[in-house]
Amino acid sequence: QAQLVESGGGLVQPGGSLRLSCTASGFSFMWNDMSWVRQAVGKGLEWVSDISSGGGVTYYSDSVKGRFTISRDNAKNTLYLQMNNLKPEDTAVYSCSKGSRASFPHSVRGKGTLVTVSS
Repeated sequence: QAQLVESGGGLVQPGGSLRLSCTASGFSFMWNDMSWVRQAVGKGLEWVSDISSGGGVTYYSDSVKGRFTISRDNAKNTLYLQMNNLKPEDTAVYSCSKGSRASFPHSVRGKGTLVTVSS
Protein backbone atom coordinates (compact mmCIF):
# COMPACT_ATOMS: atom_id res chain seq x y z
CA GLN A 1 0.00 0.00 0.00
CA ALA A 2 1.43 3.34 -1.06
CA GLN A 3 2.23 5.69 1.79
CA LEU A 4 3.65 9.22 1.90
CA VAL A 5 4.73 10.93 5.12
CA GLU A 6 5.73 14.59 5.24
CA SER A 7 7.84 16.43 7.80
CA GLY A 8 9.60 19.75 8.30
CA GLY A 9 6.74 22.18 8.67
CA GLY A 10 6.53 24.83 11.35
CA LEU A 11 6.27 28.50 12.16
CA VAL A 12 8.57 30.87 10.29
CA GLN A 13 8.77 34.64 9.91
CA PRO A 14 8.21 36.30 6.53
CA GLY A 15 11.39 36.10 4.50
CA GLY A 16 12.47 32.93 6.26
CA SER A 17 13.15 29.43 4.93
CA LEU A 18 12.00 25.89 5.55
CA ARG A 19 12.83 22.53 4.03
CA LEU A 20 10.09 19.94 3.77
CA SER A 21 10.69 16.22 3.35
CA CYS A 22 8.42 13.41 2.17
CA THR A 23 9.28 9.76 2.65
CA ALA A 24 7.62 7.26 0.34
CA SER A 25 6.92 3.56 0.80
CA GLY A 26 4.78 0.84 -0.73
CA PHE A 27 5.43 1.71 -4.37
CA SER A 28 8.33 2.20 -6.77
CA PHE A 29 9.24 5.78 -5.89
CA MET A 30 12.08 5.99 -8.39
CA TRP A 31 9.77 5.32 -11.35
CA ASN A 32 7.19 7.97 -10.49
CA ASP A 33 6.89 11.69 -11.08
CA MET A 34 6.12 13.42 -7.78
CA SER A 35 4.47 16.66 -6.73
CA TRP A 36 4.07 19.01 -3.83
CA VAL A 37 0.60 20.45 -3.31
CA ARG A 38 -0.82 22.73 -0.64
CA GLN A 39 -4.13 23.74 0.86
CA ALA A 40 -4.75 26.91 2.81
CA VAL A 41 -7.62 27.24 5.26
CA GLY A 42 -10.85 27.82 3.37
CA LYS A 43 -9.25 27.30 -0.04
CA GLY A 44 -8.98 24.47 -2.52
CA LEU A 45 -6.05 22.17 -3.15
CA GLU A 46 -3.30 23.91 -5.13
CA TRP A 47 -0.54 22.25 -7.13
CA VAL A 48 2.83 23.78 -6.25
CA SER A 49 5.61 21.90 -8.02
CA ASP A 50 6.53 18.61 -9.64
CA ILE A 51 9.64 16.66 -10.52
CA SER A 52 10.27 13.90 -13.04
CA SER A 53 11.12 10.39 -11.90
CA GLY A 54 14.82 10.91 -12.54
CA GLY A 55 14.85 14.39 -11.08
CA GLY A 56 15.98 16.14 -14.22
CA VAL A 57 12.80 18.06 -15.03
CA THR A 58 10.97 20.34 -12.61
CA TYR A 59 7.99 22.69 -12.83
CA TYR A 60 6.64 25.33 -10.48
CA SER A 61 3.47 27.32 -10.10
CA ASP A 62 3.85 31.02 -10.79
CA SER A 63 3.19 31.79 -7.13
CA VAL A 64 6.36 29.99 -5.94
CA LYS A 65 8.67 30.14 -8.96
CA GLY A 66 12.07 31.53 -8.02
CA ARG A 67 11.52 30.92 -4.29
CA PHE A 68 10.90 27.16 -3.97
CA THR A 69 13.08 24.28 -5.17
CA ILE A 70 11.90 20.69 -5.50
CA SER A 71 14.36 17.80 -5.43
CA ARG A 72 14.47 14.09 -4.73
CA ASP A 73 16.79 11.33 -3.55
CA ASN A 74 15.67 8.08 -5.13
CA ALA A 75 18.15 6.07 -3.06
CA LYS A 76 16.34 7.28 0.06
CA ASN A 77 12.80 7.27 -1.39
CA THR A 78 12.55 10.90 -0.32
CA LEU A 79 11.16 14.05 -1.91
CA TYR A 80 12.15 17.54 -0.76
CA LEU A 81 10.86 21.10 -1.04
CA GLN A 82 13.23 23.94 -0.16
CA MET A 83 11.19 27.07 0.50
CA ASN A 84 12.94 30.44 0.65
CA ASN A 85 11.69 34.00 1.05
CA LEU A 86 8.44 32.74 2.53
CA LYS A 87 5.39 34.98 2.49
CA PRO A 88 2.26 34.96 4.67
CA GLU A 89 0.26 33.75 1.67
CA ASP A 90 2.40 30.58 1.64
CA THR A 91 0.70 29.51 4.89
CA ALA A 92 -0.92 26.13 4.20
CA VAL A 93 -0.78 22.40 4.77
CA TYR A 94 1.82 21.04 2.36
CA SER A 95 1.52 17.49 1.06
CA CYS A 96 3.43 15.36 -1.37
CA SER A 97 1.58 13.33 -3.93
CA LYS A 98 2.26 10.70 -6.55
CA GLY A 99 2.05 12.16 -10.01
CA SER A 100 2.72 15.28 -12.01
CA ARG A 101 0.70 18.42 -12.70
CA ALA A 102 -0.79 16.67 -15.73
CA SER A 103 -2.60 14.14 -13.53
CA PHE A 104 -3.47 16.52 -10.66
CA PRO A 105 -5.35 15.98 -8.37
CA HIS A 106 -3.69 12.75 -7.37
CA SER A 107 -5.18 9.69 -5.72
CA VAL A 108 -2.11 9.04 -3.54
CA ARG A 109 -1.29 11.94 -1.22
CA GLY A 110 0.19 12.26 2.25
CA LYS A 111 -1.59 13.84 5.22
CA GLY A 112 0.66 16.89 5.05
CA THR A 113 2.69 19.18 7.27
CA LEU A 114 1.58 22.65 8.36
CA VAL A 115 3.63 25.68 7.33
CA THR A 116 2.74 28.95 9.02
CA VAL A 117 4.38 32.18 7.88
CA SER A 118 3.78 34.94 10.38
CA SER A 119 5.59 37.59 12.34
